[in-house]
Amino acid sequence: MSRMLRIVNRVLLGLAGLLLVVFGGSALAVGLGADPPSWWIHDGRHDVLLSDADRARWRDDGWWWPTVIAVLAVAVLLALWWLAAVLRRRRLAEVLVDTGDGEGALLRGRALEGVLAGEAGALDGVERAQVSLTGRRTVPEARVQLLLEPHADPGDALHRLTTEALAHARDSAGLASLPAEVRLRGVKHGAERVS
Repeated sequence: MSRMLRIVNRVLLGLAGLLLVVFGGSALAVGLGADPPSWWIHDGRHDVLLSDADRARWRDDGWWWPTVIAVLAVAVLLALWWLAAVLRRRRLAEVLVDTGDGEGALLRGRALEGVLAGEAGALDGVERAQVSLTGRRTVPEARVQLLLEPHADPGDALHRLTTEALAHARDSAGLASLPAEVRLRGVKHGAERVS
């Protein structure tokens, strides 16, 4: 899901940027005195985007304004969903560690991610591990992706990740709990010809 969200995010940002550059650049060029082509939406320096005739053209059609409002409402809802998804998936910059004296200390989130990924990657049957922390600094959540070797038992790898790597990270940071979402994938090796 996070990979799909990143792809959608990049495509939407690219399209929005391209539209802003094309239309903003064309409005600026025409406003500065450039001659637009005959098919362009602006005719000259003092042209308006929507004339009185354009605005009143579909006034008598009963379907026009409800359709415009529905399309704009869907666009606003999609933009809000996109913004919420981007803000929700932010990585955690720091984790509040309970030092036992009532004060606490801040641990960089990237440091904890690196240690957790290193320990998870060292487990038997794990070829590579990626970890990202989300949530709040007092209640972090881990997203772990394990790339398993062909001979690895997924159940055993998950059990060892939970009882070893995640437990060590939770205990060393003094956290009451460290919920984790774990994704397991197997290594794909190409077939080899044996003669």
